[in-house]
Amino acid sequence: MDLQTRLDALVALADEIGLSVRREPLGGSGGGYCVLRGERVLFVDTMADLESKYERTLAALAPLPEIDGKYLRPEIRDELDRLCRE
Repeated sequence: MDLQTRLDALVALADEIGLSVRREPLGGSGGGYCVLRGERVLFVDTMADLESKYERTLAALAPLPEIDGKYLRPEIRDELDRLCRE
């Protein structure tokens, strides 16, 4: 599975668990998760390279308990689990 497909799966997961997904130019940092005025938001930095977008999205979703019961391809689940153990 290529990196773009994995990123798309993570963004779909974020949407499924109720996060607002915003694609914004953020200077290339890759984005992240925050709560704005009570709304949970996942930012995906449109200026970042694909690997940075993926890693930041992965790191943003890994600690969220809602993802535990959701299906993800095994390679994505393994990467999320790796981040939780670090």
